[in-house]
Amino acid sequence: MDQSVLNCEHALGMALREATGPECPPMLTTALDYAVFPGGARVRPQLCLAVALANGNGDPLLASAAAVAVEFLHCASLVHDDLPCFDDATTRRGKASLHATFGERIAVLTGDALIVAAFQHIAHSTSALKNPERMASVLGIIGAGVGAPMGICAGQAWECESRVDLSLYHRAKTGALFVAATCAGAAAAGVPTAGWVALGESVGEAYQVADDIQDAVADPESIGKPTGIDVALNRPSAVRELGLDGAIKRLESCITKGLDSIPHCPGRGQLLSVVQKQSNRFFPKGIKRSAA
Repeated sequence: MDQSVLNCEHALGMALREATGPECPPMLTTALDYAVFPGGARVRPQLCLAVALANGNGDPLLASAAAVAVEFLHCASLVHDDLPCFDDATTRRGKASLHATFGERIAVLTGDALIVAAFQHIAHSTSALKNPERMASVLGIIGAGVGAPMGICAGQAWECESRVDLSLYHRAKTGALFVAATCAGAAAAGVPTAGWVALGESVGEAYQVADDIQDAVADPESIGKPTGIDVALNRPSAVRELGLDGAIKRLESCITKGLDSIPHCPGRGQLLSVVQKQSNRFFPKGIKRSAA
């Protein structure tokens, strides 16, 4: 595990202890820890921190708080996504899903508590920030990545519609939180955020297309969650719309577009390396890349 991941794990652990405590119902405390640890690749918080670092990282505490918030929100979305009313998934990250372990009531409350904890953690950092005036922008950016009209809640809501625009669905369900990560990192560093939207959108779409490919061809044991969900639930996916080869080409195109979109900044070279490294992990094992 590299240092950036270790830093993320430490920050998440501290924030989770801040969100719980002796007064918290024991089952909820345990469920919150279960939802966050052990984590996945922590792509979103690492991306947030990498963007802040590439732009001078003028307020490291705010960047860290933003990264924690983004990951808490991602974990909350996974808990809710696995519920019987959505995917009815029994496994996640190689272990039993949260509702399968603690029951649906605790699962709903855990997801809700993580959403609240994400914003509480940023608010609790205010007194120690170097640039507290940047906090409002960070909060707005992250909030937009979660709710309506184009956050991850809206993305999940598209699954309830009879007709879905695949690009719009992907942008909301997955891309929105990646945009929140890149733009919150930029806002924490005190630089304009508009130029960082394209990176978040591209990496987010690449991540979702890769997830669609995994759902179609991967072994459930190797990825730690059920597959075949898109077909079973008649859900839109890049593989269903473009075919496997077309989805692979779309994945490659998104990664290239994301790398090309990175604005000029002091740490652009290092950021390129981070994004390339993370993007390379998106390709499911056994998938042959296109020749293009």
